[in-house]
Amino acid sequence: MAKKIVVTSALPYANGSIHLGHMVEYIQTDIFVRFLKLIGEKAIYCCADDTHGTPIQVNAEKQGITPEELIAKYNIEHQQDFKDFLIEFDSYYSTNSAENKHYADFIFNKLKEKGLIYTKKISQLYCENCKRFLPDRYVKGKCPKCGAEDQYGDVCEKCSSALKGGELIDPKCSLCGKSPVQKETEHYFFKLSACSDKLKKWLTENKSLQPEIVNYIMNWVNEGLADWDITRDGPYFGFKIPGEENKYYYVWLDAPIGYISSTANYCKNNNEKVEDYWNSENGQIIHVIGKDIIYFHYLFWPAMLMESGFNLPSYIVVHGFLTVNGEKMSKSRGTFMTARDYLNRYDPEFLRFYYSHLLSKKMMDVNLDFKEFQNKVNNELVANLSNFCYRTLSFLNKNFNSSFGEIDETKMIEEMTEKFDLVKNAYADFNYKDAIRIIMEISSIGNKYFQDKEPWSLIKKDKEKTEKILGTCVNIAKNLSILISPILPKFSVELQKQLNLEGVEWSDLNFDTKHHKINNASILVKKLENIETEKTFPLNLKVAQIISAEPHPEAEKLVVLQIDLGTEKRQIVAGIRKHYTIEELVGRKIVVVSNLKPAKLRGKESNGMLLAASDGESVRLLEIKDSKPGDNVSFPEHVNNTQQVTIEEFEKIKMKSKDGRIVYGHLVLKAGDEEVKVSEIKDGAKVS
Repeated sequence: MAKKIVVTSALPYANGSIHLGHMVEYIQTDIFVRFLKLIGEKAIYCCADDTHGTPIQVNAEKQGITPEELIAKYNIEHQQDFKDFLIEFDSYYSTNSAENKHYADFIFNKLKEKGLIYTKKISQLYCENCKRFLPDRYVKGKCPKCGAEDQYGDVCEKCSSALKGGELIDPKCSLCGKSPVQKETEHYFFKLSACSDKLKKWLTENKSLQPEIVNYIMNWVNEGLADWDITRDGPYFGFKIPGEENKYYYVWLDAPIGYISSTANYCKNNNEKVEDYWNSENGQIIHVIGKDIIYFHYLFWPAMLMESGFNLPSYIVVHGFLTVNGEKMSKSRGTFMTARDYLNRYDPEFLRFYYSHLLSKKMMDVNLDFKEFQNKVNNELVANLSNFCYRTLSFLNKNFNSSFGEIDETKMIEEMTEKFDLVKNAYADFNYKDAIRIIMEISSIGNKYFQDKEPWSLIKKDKEKTEKILGTCVNIAKNLSILISPILPKFSVELQKQLNLEGVEWSDLNFDTKHHKINNASILVKKLENIETEKTFPLNLKVAQIISAEPHPEAEKLVVLQIDLGTEKRQIVAGIRKHYTIEELVGRKIVVVSNLKPAKLRGKESNGMLLAASDGESVRLLEIKDSKPGDNVSFPEHVNNTQQVTIEEFEKIKMKSKDGRIVYGHLVLKAGDEEVKVSEIKDGAKVS
């Protein structure tokens, strides 16, 4: 029997918009599923919104709507974004479904029957201000494993360690910022420790898993796996545990079960059986995930599956994070872009094309460099691939009434044909960077063949030979349309319409198309002109918190400040001693110029400059409330310059106060979405 393959991406959380970091994974998965279908495999792409947990509940409360209304709103938005990016799901569902409740209870009861579920009383973080137990995701502090600051209580983004909120150093409630207390409660636990040997066997025997990930996971297994707390106390938006009134499945238990329930949704609508995918020897499971959730997908999830009778994944492909112009994508650092932001500016296939150059079966970060993005689109997609197809088809339209008979039996055909299997192998192993490289090589060979044969000159001497050359070029264009279709599905369909072909598959990769009439050609892709890149602001402005302050020993107007910039501590000397007392300064969050050339002021080194507004009478600091030290402070449509600047260059920048805000022209200074404020100052005060 043929394999029945279900391929999944991690479920997007129904608490916000899809962004370009998410799109790495969905484009990666969509390309793979389209390839599988193209070569004739029975494969389906299943996904769903991850809809449970405290963040959903809290956000709904803030908006004055129910959690159900919130997740319904994001489900519509998510599906539209995916559709517009040409992501073709066979089932896009929700974890807040009857099917998900059924399979969550089924797995829970199976584990319980095997003695792998038990209860025990634990001490858990409780916020007395918010009057609630704090789920791990609602606790922030320092990671106890690697020391990374500002980490959530469920997983460290830096070292990927699975955590519990109570393990964090100096934990804070992420809702109100208060320090929580320990309070006793009874929870259900999954005996993950009892699954160590089975997990070790699966990890070492499955040669399809990425070796670097397996080695990483095996360190945890060998250290000894901790049992997993799988419940949360109410108030909580999720599924109640059978027989309990105020205990709910932890979101990480029922979220991956969404893969199964989404498959069930597909099967329900297509007269198929879930068991053929998840319980049969002919079923195959392939997950594509980000590196931040490997602990859950390589340990908790397979342990749940193996102990409840489901197939284990044959592949779990892990990708890295997205960076934008070399920085981690972040609202506060000015590098955040939603899927809709992108779609409002550029063609979705441009991003699919660009990402394909960067993706492989390795856990590497993906950098979206907009200059490189423009170069790839213009120099490869437009100038190479699209140009070859258009010049071939338009020449045939103009000179041969859109028809050709035989083809030129050139040695080049054998050279190209050998590359088809290389592309296939690259796609099959998630090495899209190799696939696109070889496809572009084929297109380049086609361009060179067309150019070397000079059909515009040859037609005057030998029209029959010219027609054969054009027939060969049409076959190359056909093959390119097939090879590129997983990456550029819309481009491929439009090209095949011009070629007067439909329903072509991988098996049609050949040079057998002869005695054929094409349709009228048109340019498929136009050059990307004047790409909208953000302007550069001369300064690198950051949020800083004043740790300590003391009078300058040699100058009565100066204060020596020690500041926290998130990733580093610095000393700044500032002339604000007449305007603020020492006590007023300590603890304040301010805005500093972090790329100012260091200088010595009366013998004390100053490594940066704090910003204040002066109207001739008062001097007031620029302040920020909610952002954290190290966050980027910038003007919309601008990225900060990270190169060092002099005091003379700084003085040329014209910023001033207006209505308690800081403006640069018509733009307002912000840290992420938070406006920088200045109080008790006249409009028009100069910032310096």
